[in-house]
Amino acid sequence: MPRAQPAIGHLGRWGRQPLPLLEEGAGLGPVFGLRLWRRTIVGYSPGWNRFVLGDLDLFRSRGSMSGLSPHLAAGIVQTDAPEHRQRRAQLNPSFARRPIAALQPRIVEIVDRALPDGAFDAVSWSASVTQQILSATFFGDTLPAPMLAAFLRPLDRALPVPLLRRPVLFRRMDRALARALPAAPEDCLAAAFRNLPGGLDEVRVAVSAGYDTTAHTMAWLLYHLAAQPALADADQRPNVVNEVLRLYPAGWLGSRRAARDTGFGDIAIPRGTLVLYSPYLTHRDRQLWPRPHEFRPRRFAEPLAAWGFLPFAAGERTCLGSAYARLVLETVLAAFAGSRLSVVSADPAPKAGITLAPVGPLILRRDPGSRRG
Repeated sequence: MPRAQPAIGHLGRWGRQPLPLLEEGAGLGPVFGLRLWRRTIVGYSPGWNRFVLGDLDLFRSRGSMSGLSPHLAAGIVQTDAPEHRQRRAQLNPSFARRPIAALQPRIVEIVDRALPDGAFDAVSWSASVTQQILSATFFGDTLPAPMLAAFLRPLDRALPVPLLRRPVLFRRMDRALARALPAAPEDCLAAAFRNLPGGLDEVRVAVSAGYDTTAHTMAWLLYHLAAQPALADADQRPNVVNEVLRLYPAGWLGSRRAARDTGFGDIAIPRGTLVLYSPYLTHRDRQLWPRPHEFRPRRFAEPLAAWGFLPFAAGERTCLGSAYARLVLETVLAAFAGSRLSVVSADPAPKAGITLAPVGPLILRRDPGSRRG
């Protein structure tokens, strides 16, 4: 077990710097314990990931850490088996690759219109563009932009701000969604939620889950493109996106609650234990990823270890928005392909909150007169 404080265990370190705490634990072995507000066990090996993510009946989402965020404390995120499978079956068709690919022209238009000239902060630029993309692709811009910005703003703040309950803001957002969903064009993602029982909660959670995760990943993508312009080559783009997702998984930590007594090897896991898996640790495991701290997209030309790459979780609860996020990121990469992009000043080190974010800012420069390639 990592170093703990006598009275509060690991809570102090967890609140201040969870990544160094996890890295210290990983140095002790592939499964380790933490003393948080309840008994907690963390693992990061492919075997552990399969164990936790492969059994929806044993490991439940309700009662885990995701419920701490009001933006995620509803909808499919908090739905367990067997209801989860039914809800996934209702939503999967709209989030499959083909219908998501049909949204690309809209995304291209937004990104091309927003391309910056001169110096810009990739973090704030990515946040703004992601909000515009969400508004257009989910609602056909029928949801007022100021309302969407106000609703998502807490997610840009440091902890504990994103965890605070905001009933007035959520009521305002729900009223706006109730007006926007019926008015949205049929070719928007709103159609997947319009006639769905509990659809208002689902679309609110979907927009929340798609915002900071995509925006932060986009900012790192642009930073690495500025450092290595050849990354924009068309044949490299999927691997470049994968490498950003590997090194900076927005969902740096996932959590479940054990529904009954179980065990992993010789480790007992009593009912109610908080069980954590960490894509951040898995993606930096030297046994899975040679020179894991280097940015090397070509590593994805080789076969991957099963359950060793999980930027969108894995198994039946794989993130619904994985194809959507990849489309947005590859479209942004293509839009900057003909640009002369350079780093002005940047701190790309990751910091952990609700999602993984750059310490930042990431000040880049796009030369005026650059053209989309």
